[in-house]
Amino acid sequence: MPTELPPTDFFQRLLPDYLAVLLVERGLAAHSVSSYRNDLKSFGLWMASKGLDAPGCERADLRRYISELRGRGLSARSTARALAALRGLYRYLLEHNESKQDPTLELETPKLMRALPYFLSSDEVEALLAAPDTATPLGIRDRAMLETMYATGVRVSELVGLKVGQLRPDPGYLRVWGKGSKERIVPVGSSALEWLERYLGQVRPRLDKAHVEALFLTQQRQGMSRQMFWYIIKRYGKEAGITTHLSPHVLRHSFATHLLEHGADLRAVQAMLGHSDISTTEIYTHITRERLRQLYDRAHPRA
Repeated sequence: MPTELPPTDFFQRLLPDYLAVLLVERGLAAHSVSSYRNDLKSFGLWMASKGLDAPGCERADLRRYISELRGRGLSARSTARALAALRGLYRYLLEHNESKQDPTLELETPKLMRALPYFLSSDEVEALLAAPDTATPLGIRDRAMLETMYATGVRVSELVGLKVGQLRPDPGYLRVWGKGSKERIVPVGSSALEWLERYLGQVRPRLDKAHVEALFLTQQRQGMSRQMFWYIIKRYGKEAGITTHLSPHVLRHSFATHLLEHGADLRAVQAMLGHSDISTTEIYTHITRERLRQLYDRAHPRA
């Protein structure tokens, strides 16, 4: 991009003012404002090459600009970001009577491919679950938490928010309140139940001196926080030799992926995860198909 910017009103007055509003009044992060600046400078250079300025652009002009971005090989995600920058700019121009129309209206955002969620292999899960030192009380607690998350696929907020009364060990299920305070029933496997019973029988009574309702307690005799569980899972991931990104959500992804790989019904997995829309759950079918293809390519002699 040339260092000398076109001497248009857009560059000389409107763009600096708009970026200052984003940074100071709307509190956008500096790197986000920098991205907006680059996208809008690119737009300004394009306008100058066509003899246009921002307030005078029509919808057809913006369609041509977006089409040219894609023609240059810009990704759908980067093009969508550029369009978002333009939408924000034109809202600003309208609010300040610098433009009489918003040409970004009815412009379609490029469709983005959803990123496939990362998940652990079965061996990595086993190594993670075995990482806590279960000769110690906190090791038993941590093992029970990890087992419960992998056995049920609950969100980290749901896990740390569990109360003792939500666990039903005899039939073997949890009553979980998820997003929108929606209740769902999630089965708990025998391994997780075994560690939960050890934690409830041997560890939790030592920690619960004030009759706290939370299922999982800290050494401070308080309910576990999300941040503390994040720290716990990352620490055990390192001890287990898991070098890739690890978070509580990765364990949730692993739960769903492994269920589908072993023949679970998609609707059942949707219910256990608490997804209101099955399209959210369908992302895991793409993972299993991709792994099936990789297995085929490795194993079939004529792949």
